[in-house]
Amino acid sequence: MIALLQRVTEASVTVESECIGRIAHGLMVLLCAERGDSEKEADALLAKLLSYRVFADAEGKMNLNLAQIQGGLLLVPQFTLAADTRSGTRPSFTPAAPPAEASRLFDYTLSRARALHLVVESGHFGADMQVALVNDGPVTFWLQVLPAKTA
Repeated sequence: MIALLQRVTEASVTVESECIGRIAHGLMVLLCAERGDSEKEADALLAKLLSYRVFADAEGKMNLNLAQIQGGLLLVPQFTLAADTRSGTRPSFTPAAPPAEASRLFDYTLSRARALHLVVESGHFGADMQVALVNDGPVTFWLQVLPAKTA
């Protein structure tokens, strides 16, 4: 699974002119399931992003995680993160999980996030979404958890 984390002062997602998710200070995370991903990868990625220290402490160093600053988490599904762009001028989305599986894993991750963190908002899988954010820093990190290779 892939997560693109952006530290934000605010972020929102809108579908058909209706704001369906909004956070203040926190993390806006674009989330993508790849072929072969399972709940195991989703759990590992969620644990990493919730504990990732990207917020400044009293000395201005990135030593605090989302819970420590009581920040919001906005999860937005985005299959294009799995694009293979190595050849040509049109991306291939073969590495992305099939839509039904990706939707299931997004819903699973969202449910687990809501069980583990106080303020969690989300986009809607498969919807045409407009995402707005103010990146704080800017601070952006790419996290990826690869599925274990089977023998």
